[in-house]
This record gives sequence, structure tokens and C-alpha cells, in this order.
Amino acid sequence: MLTRARSVRRDAGMVTSEYAMGIVAAVAFAAMLYKVVTSGAVSAELQGIVKRALDARM
Repeated sequence: MLTRARSVRRDAGMVTSEYAMGIVAAVAFAAMLYKVVTSGAVSAELQGIVKRALDARM
């Protein structure tokens, strides 16, 4: 029982480090997505889609 309690205490910091790595990965993905969306070709295509949607007759 004592050995089991010690092993639980040693891994107590694992959850925090996993959250930190998840946040770092999410921020990196968001930065990459921002770069792609703000690039010239993608931005022009998105503007074209929005313009066509606003000009559509209902």
C-alpha cells in the first residue's frame, strides 16, 4: 500500500505538463492557421466567397 501511494505522488506533475504541451500545440496550430488564412491567395478566395454569398438573391 505504501509503495502504491509513493508512485501516485511521483506522477502528480504529469497532468500539468500534459496540459502545458497541449496548450503549446494548440497555440502553434493557431499560429500556422492564422498564417495560412491571412496569406494572399486564401484571403482573396475567402473574400470572393463572402462577396458571392452577399450578392446572392433570395
